[in-house]
This record gives sequence, structure tokens and C-alpha cells, in this order.
Amino acid sequence: MVAEELRTLGNAALLRLPKTAFLCSREYPVSVQRTTYLWAMEQRQLGYCVVSGFNSRLEQSVFRFLRQDLQQPIVYVLGRGIQPNLPFDYERDIQLGRLLFVSPFEPSVSTVTQEAADIRDLLLVELAERFFIPYVTPGGNLERLLQSEAARCKPIITLDLPQNEALLRCGAHIYQPPGLLTHSVAAPQPNLS
Repeated sequence: MVAEELRTLGNAALLRLPKTAFLCSREYPVSVQRTTYLWAMEQRQLGYCVVSGFNSRLEQSVFRFLRQDLQQPIVYVLGRGIQPNLPFDYERDIQLGRLLFVSPFEPSVSTVTQEAADIRDLLLVELAERFFIPYVTPGGNLERLLQSEAARCKPIITLDLPQNEALLRCGAHIYQPPGLLTHSVAAPQPNLS
């Protein structure tokens, strides 16, 4: 999709930043939440731009978490047009220049249909340089999206779960939280006496 065809609200300069697409299937194991928040914390600490449709519960929760940092760049891709009340709800984020809403749809499109969601997801793939995908439902919409030609050439980071085996077989890398963010137990020292 050509940038001139997009409707935007917010800081369009964010489109020039390297972006990591954050996507997660709607239904996911609770066990992915902690590591996903470690990933989000890392993005905030490093100031990396996150792009998403923030559709699933986990995606929405991470969006609220990312917004707590006044410097965090976020590109929010909508599966509908940009509605007139949107600027009011996110006025502070938009004024700070850290949030950009992007839509391929006219404002008259006010409902997210499956077709609109598919278009949004393809735009996400196009905008991102890489993906963080904590969980993919086998056979679901997200798995099909990642099999698209546009997504195949981009790096994917995922979590080490049996359900993500298909991603790992396709070359995805396992996310390893930075040592300072994890609660690691020191390895036992050998008894040298």
C-alpha cells in the first residue's frame, strides 16, 4: 500500500522509524503474559517503535502498558476508518508526538469486518521490519498471515512454546529477555575442596 493512500492521525514521522509488529492470537495461554510484558518493558527501555492493530486482549493490555511511557513510539493500525472522537481519547499521546494512528480506510468505515481486519493485518506486515509474536493458534488467522509472501522475508521472534513449533520450524527465533529483567537464580558453584 502506498503511503499516500493511508489516512493518519498523529506523528507521521514515526513511519520512518524501524518498527516491530506485535501480534498475538486472540486466545492464548496465560503463561505467555509475563514474558510478553518483559518484551514490552524492553521496548520501552530501548525506545523501540511498536506497530500493531492492538486487537487481542494481550495486545490491548500491552498498548496500555506502552502508553505509560511518555517517550514510547507507537503506530496503531486500525481495521476501520479514523473516527472523529479518536483525537480526544488520545490527545496527550498525539500532542507528545509518540502516537500515530494509521488506516487504509475512509472515516465512513466504522465497523471492523473480517475483510477489513485482513487488510489491516497486511498493512501491519508491510509497515514492520520484524515481528514479535508470543503465541500463534495453529491454523488461525495469524498463522495464515505469517505465511503470506510479504511476511516470509521478515524476522520473527516468538516464545518457546510447543504451539509455536511451526514458527520455529520456519526460522523464528526464541525471545530471551535481557538478564536484568528476569529473575534468574545463580548457578550453583562447584565444590572445589
